[in-house]
Amino acid sequence: MTEKVKQISQRQATQVKKTESWFRMAARGETEAEIYIYDEIGFQGVSAKQFISDLQALGEIKHINLHINSPGGSIFEGIAIFNALKYHPAAITVHVDGVAASMASVIAMVGNPVIMPANSFMMIHKPWAVAGGDADDMRDFAELLDKTEAVLIPAYAAKTGLAHEVIAGMLKEETWMDGTQCVSLGFADQLAPAVQAMARIDSKRIEEYEKMPENLRNMLTPPQNSLTHDPAPPQAGVNEAGLREQFIEEQRVRARALSDLFGMFGDKYSALQAACIADPTCTLELAREKLLKQMGKDSTPSNKSAAPHIYAGNGNFTGDGIRQAIMARAGYEPLQPDNPYNGMTLREHARLSLTERGFGVASYNPVQIVGLAFTHSTSDYGNIMLDVSYKSLLQGWEEAPETFGEWTKKGQLSDFKIAHRVGLGGFPSLRQVREGAEYKYVTTSDKQATIALATYGELFSITRQAIINDDLSMLTDVPMKLGRAAKATVADLVYAILTTNPNLSTDNVPLFDSARHANVLKAAAMDVASLDKARQMMRRQKEGERHLNIRPAFVLVPTVMESTASQVIRSTSVKGADINAGIINPVQNFATVIAEPRLDDASQSTFYLAAAKGSDTIEVAYLNGVDTPFIDQTEGFTADGVTTKVRIDAGVAPIDYRGLVQCVA
Repeated sequence: MTEKVKQISQRQATQVKKTESWFRMAARGETEAEIYIYDEIGFQGVSAKQFISDLQALGEIKHINLHINSPGGSIFEGIAIFNALKYHPAAITVHVDGVAASMASVIAMVGNPVIMPANSFMMIHKPWAVAGGDADDMRDFAELLDKTEAVLIPAYAAKTGLAHEVIAGMLKEETWMDGTQCVSLGFADQLAPAVQAMARIDSKRIEEYEKMPENLRNMLTPPQNSLTHDPAPPQAGVNEAGLREQFIEEQRVRARALSDLFGMFGDKYSALQAACIADPTCTLELAREKLLKQMGKDSTPSNKSAAPHIYAGNGNFTGDGIRQAIMARAGYEPLQPDNPYNGMTLREHARLSLTERGFGVASYNPVQIVGLAFTHSTSDYGNIMLDVSYKSLLQGWEEAPETFGEWTKKGQLSDFKIAHRVGLGGFPSLRQVREGAEYKYVTTSDKQATIALATYGELFSITRQAIINDDLSMLTDVPMKLGRAAKATVADLVYAILTTNPNLSTDNVPLFDSARHANVLKAAAMDVASLDKARQMMRRQKEGERHLNIRPAFVLVPTVMESTASQVIRSTSVKGADINAGIINPVQNFATVIAEPRLDDASQSTFYLAAAKGSDTIEVAYLNGVDTPFIDQTEGFTADGVTTKVRIDAGVAPIDYRGLVQCVA
């Protein structure tokens, strides 16, 4: 490569005689420094080497205020400065005092935060240079420019979170952005009040930027007037600051109008939309003309509508990768080291769920991007969030420390109509059939227990702010707690039957009734005698003249009685007897003790005996047998995010009294 080719910059280097350096540094105290880059980077005989030397001379400072008002400059000098600042141990706050164009915008990316007045500007574009030489030299030069662009794009992407393809498109268009646009796209972090004046820049570069907003050009350069020897006096009553504010507001209104225009077509014309927004001279009328012209290209007499776009070759790589990365982060799946989506925030996942499917997001702010990720037809993001939430919900349901499932009967219903259950004594003993005689049909009693489903549920919102703030707890902790709450709701219904003693639907008599149901033991205590009497009451229950021979399998006690009950039932001998007397415990291990705190709330001395699990005692029925909560999501209207509904369809009812005994002190 010739020496001519080696001398490149992002814009043609026009030498201007100047006496001052394009930067200056000054320490402010022992731990802070001010740096000003106020001209063309790398020119006037002052190199990046001198900048880095002066930076090191500042000593061990902890904070740098970097002020930028520069049209850009040498690529390689700028990259050297960017790297020196990026890896400097001090925290860096960047202030764009006027303009950060070209290479100056790359240097601005080292800031955290980057602060821009509303009427300051930033410009990014493809590397540009003038070179000379033969054909081989020019090919080498073009390759060098491509490599240089590949170095610049990651600097912008790391700061903004935008996809590399989006950045490349903005570079191609020579994109100018004011402070408001930079904050919305992530190039800047904070918006400062508009400045009243900017430092003048005496640079030929200003003239070479064709798309520079005229109001910015006028603020940065001396007024061009052929009658410079006799300038006209300013008009009275003209407020320059007011005009600037008016122009900025007009640009905001124009950008919103253009977004509304192109928004009707989704992302089909996103490239044209970005070009129109980036061009401050493109009015709404002109944008309509360009849009109609583009639409005309897509339509022919034989092709009334464009074919749908198929994302071939990618499968669902993006959706599966993002889903696995979030599941691993939540602890539900093992981490896959080769997953490219590991380590990303929820906000980055939302952006990629759009950009990886071809939807451009350059003109959207973070809140809009997250909203589109949930609702756009090309995005899997909403379903991924639903999967993670449902996993958390199920974990909460399964890990909930509820006891009703250990002894109640589980059933299912196909609809919400009232259903009937036969119960333990629904049929009498079988009748003898003599030789040659006919079998007779058995009939069930008219007195059958009834049960019906009801729906229980709650709503919660996964807000867009939670996604932007990378708040994973909205996808894990909240659904998990709702899963536990759903199971607790069913438990409340079950134990309310024991403690409130409702009437049975079969005979309209209370579930526990000493006279008609013979299933209440009075003056009971937690001892061998009372347990033996209660056991006998259950064993003697009949259907007509037929003994049902029901055996108790569980003793349901308030938690205050748990230790005493375990001691009485599990001991090998009777309390008070000599261990060597050979008196065994007749109720040893005859039933399993289940302690339930809901029973304490009703009575600390009342306990219950229950038949084996699956017996007709209390039934917990679920819609179509689905014994887990259901979850669904919809784009919220009352909340700025996605509303998630958690519900459980369950019915709880006493089926038969003969498998239960109440023991009252």
